Amino acid sequence: MEDPLLTGSRDLFSKAQEEFSRGNHSRAEELYTEFISICTTARDCDRSELAIAYNNRGQVKYFRVDFYEAMDDYSEAIKMNSQFEVPYYNRGLIRYRLGFFQDAESDFKKALEINANFEDAKQSLRQTVVDREEKLKRGY
Repeated sequence: MEDPLLTGSRDLFSKAQEEFSRGNHSRAEELYTEFISICTTARDCDRSELAIAYNNRGQVKYFRVDFYEAMDDYSEAIKMNSQFEVPYYNRGLIRYRLGFFQDAESDFKKALEINANFEDAKQSLRQTVVDREEKLKRGY
């Protein structure tokens, strides 16, 4: 017999995904948070779904410009699924925006190691390298 808590978590995940895709970010964040809470308590959820939930909740925080909280969620997504390239890319974008070029470069490279055809990661890596070199030329 299936655990009703886990069935409920799958429903929560689906509803969160739906709200996120509709652009209802506040509601999606609430649902992702509830899903994450159930999964971390039950410890029997699909790790790839949990990684997606952390990544997408991180996106909501990124849209709010809560960069450090978003990076925390992206890092948790990576812990859940180290072969999920998107949270590496997303975390790299924040690190780039904050001027942590070396860390951003590392994240973009990891995303490309997982998915060599990730065009946005390729472009972001190129720009990061250029900007890091410019920063070094200016002496800071």
